[in-house]
This record gives sequence, C-alpha cells and structure tokens, in this order.
Amino acid sequence: VQLQASGGGLVQAGGSLRLSCAASGRSFSGHIMSWFRQAPGNKRNWVAGVTSGGNIQYTDSVEGRFTISRDNAKNTLHLQMSSLKPEDTAVYYCASSRSPRMLYSSTLYEYWGQGTQVTVSS
Repeated sequence: VQLQASGGGLVQAGGSLRLSCAASGRSFSGHIMSWFRQAPGNKRNWVAGVTSGGNIQYTDSVEGRFTISRDNAKNTLHLQMSSLKPEDTAVYYCASSRSPRMLYSSTLYEYWGQGTQVTVSS
C-alpha cells in the first residue's frame, strides 16, 4: 500500500498550486482521505479531509481558499490551493485511514504519502 504525493513547489503569495496523491496497492474507496501539513518546528496538522461518503471539511485557516477532492475510480486525491499565503508554507502529506468518519488526528491514520514541499514567498 502506497500513497505518492506530488505537485508542491514555490509560488508567490496570492498564487495557486494543485497537490495530487496517487494511491496504489489497494482501493481506498472506503477510506477517509486527508491532507496534513507540517511547518518546521511544528507538529503535523490536519488541513482538509473527505470521507468515503463525500463529507468534506477544512481547517478554519484554509476554508474558502483550498478545495479537496477525490476520484475513487482513479484512486487519487487532490488539494487545489488558491490565494496562498506565506503561512501556508509547509510540507504537505496525504493520508488515509480505514474509517468512514472524519478524523483529525494524525495518529489515527495508517497510510501516509512521503510529503511534498509547498513554499509561499511574500
């Protein structure tokens, strides 16, 4: 079971990036899938999640700027990030768990991608 995150990069404040996460090894259609991020010196924080039933939630700081989506047929997860701010700078991780419910704690996720760096310059 593998998750492969991609799409990070360097962007100016106000710009956009689209992160992708490709899952392989099994179907994740019944799993919750989320994005986390971790800035230097900080813990890994939940950013957004989408359950198998289509429930979507965002952390307050990205609400209205980020859009999470999943394609179960292609086993992929995306995060469209717009109006990026310097404080969005972090390594972004995709994660999955065998749960039908929204989960916010990183300790509850069994599968992790390797992380992709997002840097937003001011």
